[in-house]
Amino acid sequence: MSDPDSEAGGVLKELSADAAAAGTRLDQWLSAALGPDFSRNRVQTLIRQGAVLVNGAAVTETKRKMAAGETVTVEMPEAEPAEPQGEDIPLDILYEDDQLIVINKPSGLVVHPGAGNWTGTLVNALIHHCGDSLSGIGGVKRPGIVHRLDKDTSGVMVVAKTDKAHKSLSEAFADHGATGDLERAYVALVWNIPARVSGVIDAPLGRASDRVRRAVVPAGRDDARHAITHYTMLERFGERDKETVKAALVECRLETGRTHQIRVHMAHIGHPVVGDPDYGQAFRTKANRLPEQLKALVDNLSRQMLHARLLAFRHPTTHILMRFEAPLPGDMDEIVRGFRIL
Repeated sequence: MSDPDSEAGGVLKELSADAAAAGTRLDQWLSAALGPDFSRNRVQTLIRQGAVLVNGAAVTETKRKMAAGETVTVEMPEAEPAEPQGEDIPLDILYEDDQLIVINKPSGLVVHPGAGNWTGTLVNALIHHCGDSLSGIGGVKRPGIVHRLDKDTSGVMVVAKTDKAHKSLSEAFADHGATGDLERAYVALVWNIPARVSGVIDAPLGRASDRVRRAVVPAGRDDARHAITHYTMLERFGERDKETVKAALVECRLETGRTHQIRVHMAHIGHPVVGDPDYGQAFRTKANRLPEQLKALVDNLSRQMLHARLLAFRHPTTHILMRFEAPLPGDMDEIVRGFRIL
């Protein structure tokens, strides 16, 4: 596979699928292969535009299954301007005042513009929605991103509108509530049932071999970052008999905030998040043992079943403790209800 970090606008990039790619959707595999500069949505657009060739033939079906040994050629797009522009993108707003805005982010929405992904992001949506109510972060009228959710993770986010709010919230998120009132809780549907009702995963994270993913690494490695996740089991599924597929709904709370932390940590202890294209591939065949309707739902998942359910923090100017919750989104709720009847 060629180096995804060596991209240049307007050129062809050739990639080779290894054995691990077999059975993976083209858009999922290509998104991982091209690296973090290309979101799944951007890759899907390239495929539909005919900019992706498999074994020399144009492919426009994003869900096409890959086979080992196939050659994929991508016509890389020209570089785009870096200045984010406002876009009329619908937002699920939970709260808003002159200091901040709280939203329920849907899965599939990238938080911040980046190379190859300058449009269609949360920042673009907020610039359009907030308009003149953005008093400026660092002298520029832009929203202040103090924390992020992965593109395919849904749930509650807070964004600052002013320098004061940005500073206060950034400090709260920096120590993850250790010295303040910050509270965050995620809900994840994971494969298998944890042996303990609750537990703590203390395992440093660093780069994986493909530069996009993260992995548990030795503490002494140069890129190792301290990472701690607390989990509590909420529901258990598939306990009817030994042959039934097992799964669980767990709540995760972060003591640190590393990239992909929950996803990597849960996979590390043998409980990857259902639908996770990066850390749950080894469990993909489990869906074959599910009832047909539930199997179809799991097979067609395009994202991990991870949702930021709760966010609580102290308001930067009123100092009132604020608490926001978002129910499970439709796709995740449907999957969970399907596991409940196992």
